[in-house]
Amino acid sequence: MLLVLHGEDDFSAREALAALLRDERFTYNIDRFDGPAAELGAIRQACGTMPFLGDGRLVVVDGLPKPKREAAAKEPAPEPASAPEVAGKGAKGKRSAKKPSAAAQAADFAKGLAALAGDMPPTTTLVVIVAEELPKTNPLLAAAQAHGKLHTFTPPTGAALDRWITTRAKQENAAIAPDAVRLLASLAGGNLRLLANEIAKVATYVGPGGTIDAKTIALLVPDSREARVFDLTDALARGERGTALRLLHELLDDGQQPLMILALVARQVRTLVQVKDLAARGARPPEIAATVGMPPFLVEKTAAQAKRFTTAQLDAAQRACLAVDTALKRSRLAPDLALDLLLTEFGRG
Repeated sequence: MLLVLHGEDDFSAREALAALLRDERFTYNIDRFDGPAAELGAIRQACGTMPFLGDGRLVVVDGLPKPKREAAAKEPAPEPASAPEVAGKGAKGKRSAKKPSAAAQAADFAKGLAALAGDMPPTTTLVVIVAEELPKTNPLLAAAQAHGKLHTFTPPTGAALDRWITTRAKQENAAIAPDAVRLLASLAGGNLRLLANEIAKVATYVGPGGTIDAKTIALLVPDSREARVFDLTDALARGERGTALRLLHELLDDGQQPLMILALVARQVRTLVQVKDLAARGARPPEIAATVGMPPFLVEKTAAQAKRFTTAQLDAAQRACLAVDTALKRSRLAPDLALDLLLTEFGRG
């Protein structure tokens, strides 16, 4: 049987795969392949092998080769050879065989996997998991419908996301109030992996059979945007500007407005200034949390980050945030470029 798990909701797809990996039928007969690097022949051999000490064999292909941009993959063309040099190369001037393009190789790999579906022993389950929705023309979709099952995982939104959160809380042996559901959904931004982790955390806090309310969510769950901005400034503190730029563009790609990102960065800088000052005065973590207005569990992480910056660097970062805010509001710079420049110059003063 061929089972194709695909779609943008990679978290749910991974959970479905984890359930299969726990299935006792496959305990001693599991083969896993990294799709982009795997050889089709090795996968074919695994699929054709009868199970040992079990009722079935599970073969997992994680991901598919992606067609690379041929132009990016090519090296600069060499200088043209002179006529005598060209004549002297190769056997009797014959050209070497042209290597198939990356797109052709990726297409052949998908066709090869699809062809396996009808030739495998009934004891074999071949799972192909892809963290994106495959195009309708992909041969794996038709093969799964003819010789197995096809599951498309789409991230839940709106009421569907609310139901997902409520169900997940029940699985953690906790109830969750409707206002807490909405608050949690807004803070985690629909990221199911993050939501699952946060639900497990707050369920542990309220205890078995407890009820998660909005107050608990506000106390324990950070805004996912703020968490990523914290990671961004932490990368800057370590001198990893490339990582910081990547995190910035992830926020932009998620649809976050440049002014909102700038506001979060500026607030984080102000928090670092306050925490650094209070820590220098000998304030204890509970006092710092109360003064700054932050959850107690974040104080140590923020204090550690603040130590990596000098006071002069944080002052320069505040001035840079103000300058970028002015430039954005007066349309002097493109938003993406303004934020890139902010991170490039962040803390250099």
